[in-house]
Parts: sequence; C-alpha cells; structure tokens
Amino acid sequence: MIGSDIAKRYARALFDIAREEDKIEVVYDELRAFSSILKESKDLADFFANPVFDNSDKSAVAKNIIGKIKMSATTSNFLMLLVDKRRVGILEQIEACYQKYMDDVLNKVRVGVRTAFPLSKELSARIKEQMEGLTRKNVEMVIEEDPSLLGGVVIGVGDILYDGSVRAQLNSIRELIKEDM
Repeated sequence: MIGSDIAKRYARALFDIAREEDKIEVVYDELRAFSSILKESKDLADFFANPVFDNSDKSAVAKNIIGKIKMSATTSNFLMLLVDKRRVGILEQIEACYQKYMDDVLNKVRVGVRTAFPLSKELSARIKEQMEGLTRKNVEMVIEEDPSLLGGVVIGVGDILYDGSVRAQLNSIRELIKEDM
C-alpha cells in the first residue's frame, strides 16, 4: 500500500470516523479537493511545509481555504489537526491510503487504460465488463490516450499491468532478434 505508517494511521482514523457517520465518499471527495489545491499551488504547499511560518498563520490560511471549499466538520477538523501537528506534507499519502480503505469497503477497483487512439463506447464497456469479471469488483476506469503506444491497449489494475500495446510487441521482437545475433 502507498504511504508511510503515519499516513496509514491518520487515514485509518479518518476513515473509521467517516464510516461511523456514513460519509465515506463525501469525506474522501473533500479530502481530495483540499489535496488538489495543494498540488496545484506549489507556493501554498511550500508555505505549509516551511517551519519558518507560524502555525497560527498556517491555521488561518487553512481555515480560509476550508471555508471556500465548504466541507463537513469531520474533514475540516481533520485538516486542521494536520496543520496543527505539522503533517500537511503527508496529505497526498493519507489521501491514497484513505482511497484504498474506501475501495476495499465499497468493493471497487481502479483500472487505468492507456490507448493510442480514442476508444468507442462499446469497447470501453467491454473492457470494463472484462475487468469486472477478472477482479470480481466494481471497476472505475480512467482512460488516457498515449500515441507513443502506436496501437493496442495497456491496462493497469493495482500493481498488475497488462501490456497489449504494439510498442511492447515491437520491443519483444527487437529483443528476440538481439538474442539470435
């Protein structure tokens, strides 16, 4: 699993509270929204990471951002705790761990599909159906176009990669030719 032990503990604590409140996905969406703001603004992320700035200043900035996002008290309190404990730097890891816990409970798996050309709706549905049969879980697909593949499809499910791209096949042929020489 992605993340340090500290990130896992924070994610587990938040997840357990969200589960009690029956807000697992709501809390995740709020956590992801705050995290994406930090990812988009390097200056803001650096501000929270810099020990030179006082914690009260960081708290004020965090409260301002939280107020604009409009989030539940649970997520708001959690984020303020991270600011107070100087743990905002591991928020991305916490988010990844929380997502894993959420996916386990919701019987969901995330599948990344890379293809050289846009997929038709029918082919996308067929791939999703095949992945659901293979994993026996609800599949959430993210499709990305990658012209460097030349053709074919690369499917990632967790740590497993199914590479059916033309590029991979050409590389295999290239290696076979090198071995014969």
